[in-house]
Amino acid sequence: MKLVKLLANLGYGSRKQVTAMFREGLVTDLAGEVLYTDDKVGHDQILVEGEPLDPPQGLVVLLNKPLGVTCSRKDVGRLVYDLLPPRFALRNPVLSTVGRLDRETSGLLLFTDDGPLLHRIISPKSRLSKVYEATLASDLRGDEGELFAAGTLMLDGETDPLAPAVLEVLSPRKARVSVTEGRYHQVRRMFAAVGNHVESLERVSLGGLTLDGLPAGQWRALGADDLARIFNKENA
Repeated sequence: MKLVKLLANLGYGSRKQVTAMFREGLVTDLAGEVLYTDDKVGHDQILVEGEPLDPPQGLVVLLNKPLGVTCSRKDVGRLVYDLLPPRFALRNPVLSTVGRLDRETSGLLLFTDDGPLLHRIISPKSRLSKVYEATLASDLRGDEGELFAAGTLMLDGETDPLAPAVLEVLSPRKARVSVTEGRYHQVRRMFAAVGNHVESLERVSLGGLTLDGLPAGQWRALGADDLARIFNKENA
């Protein structure tokens, strides 16, 4: 792929803008030598304004989503894409969220431009565990774990029972819940079904992948080992 098209696909600008970057000497190799549009050089040998070139197609980004941020490109208010470099929104193929977290749910959120990987993660067939920590308005009754694990719990307005889920009590008003489905507002509705209300909710893991101390509002690109952790827990 020609360098101009490569940088344009990575969101550094239109082809015209990227061509101007080459003319201005902003694209160099690792030794600082100016590159030209017809040079043949490996992806990992390219610097833009002294910084390594963004990862190629197949990028997966982990974000610790803060509260009050919406998983959307065009909604009003703060958007998850505002927390990433602006050029990420211009990548081709597009960088999409892997599933969604509602505005008032924080925690682990993935983005990728790898369509097959996205669909593998969100597919019900993958049965990937998604673990949430919920702070509740009222004390737990004591029978929630048994009800969640039974595979018979019905959500309001639905006709199919939920798949079995695992509840771990952390304190009288805090619990960790592991689910393998992705129904709309599922964890909030599960607690509503047993007469409680979720005051705050954070996703802390997906498969075997965790936030590993990543601060709220921060992101990092994932490597091959990280991606393997998503599925390794399920295959252990």
